[in-house]
Amino acid sequence: MSSDEFSLYDLRVEVVANRGRMLCHEQIGDYFEVSGGRIAFPPGQGFPLYAMAALLPLLPAKQRDTAPTDWMTTDSDIACPDVHCGAVFRISRMGKRVFRHSEESGEPLGGPR
Repeated sequence: MSSDEFSLYDLRVEVVANRGRMLCHEQIGDYFEVSGGRIAFPPGQGFPLYAMAALLPLLPAKQRDTAPTDWMTTDSDIACPDVHCGAVFRISRMGKRVFRHSEESGEPLGGPR
């Protein structure tokens, strides 16, 4: 990679289990995908807002390389943030993409911090 390049994992966030009542009307198999800074949904499918709000802070860390012993590397299942809901979401790392700083940031590389 050139000095301007970095890589991120593409992610798939999927409803994988029901440990009780699904209160947000999600279905096992519902998913969305993350590539770079973009989220994509399959045509005609939504995703629970509050579950997504809880999952969003984890996604940038899951996109990056982490140590093999880091929980961000080893743990992929996340319980719904609603304690009364039984949904379980899985964040899976898919392929890796290379990005260029110059195409993803308005700040020059090595600029003000």
